[in-house]
Amino acid sequence: MTKKIDFCKFSSIKIGGEIDVKILETCDDINPKAFLIGSCNNILIGPNPPPLMKLSKKFDYIKMQNNLLKIGSATPSGKIASFCKKNNIANFEFFSHLPGTLGGLVFMNGGLKEYEIFNNLISILTCEGLKNKNEIDYGYRFTNISSPILEATFKLERGFDEGKVLMFKKMRSNQPSTASAGSCFKNPKNDYAGRLIEEVGLKGQRIGDMEFSKKHANFLVNHGNGTFNDAIYLIDEAKKRVFSKFNIELECEIKILNIAN
Repeated sequence: MTKKIDFCKFSSIKIGGEIDVKILETCDDINPKAFLIGSCNNILIGPNPPPLMKLSKKFDYIKMQNNLLKIGSATPSGKIASFCKKNNIANFEFFSHLPGTLGGLVFMNGGLKEYEIFNNLISILTCEGLKNKNEIDYGYRFTNISSPILEATFKLERGFDEGKVLMFKKMRSNQPSTASAGSCFKNPKNDYAGRLIEEVGLKGQRIGDMEFSKKHANFLVNHGNGTFNDAIYLIDEAKKRVFSKFNIELECEIKILNIAN
């Protein structure tokens, strides 16, 4: 089964055309050459994307079992945050300010500062079987997971903390509300991508409707009719200038989906 998705409306950066996306009900449906998407909060779709696939609603669930929390990969972060608040579950407060679905957040070890998905993770279920946390190579916004994630299991601890919710809200207060794909680059070790972009004069730099935000330089925002080419121009310009001035190679946090001709 496929579903036509208009990425100009669906993706958080509001770029991309209408594409037929394969909906996965089982692992038997997988196209090994396809890229698995979630809610497209950190993805930039190009004019020539690879085949795309997406988990069905069958993988949108939350279960409490034997003092464990089992969450399907298609479950939105906001739903997880609400569930944990309602059931007084600790360690998921940052989900209220972390857009996406669980699978994508696990795949990139999403988080805010030191609060990361893997802090509380026990195991994941993939199309290759069960993998315990100690079998996965992971770090800052990185994992080596190579098979579609179907479910993740976490420690279930009580004590939802409203104070942390407020703290995370404050952390996010300097980020723009304009359409974007979240942080454009990963922070280099002992530095901040936003600071480096600002230092090379690109904060507020605009090409067409794409801009490195005046509010936070590491957010590439779309003011309405931004294009893939304009976004790529700014990304490449930031990499070039930062390397030239600081000898630091910026690494994209945004996933760019485009097959070069």
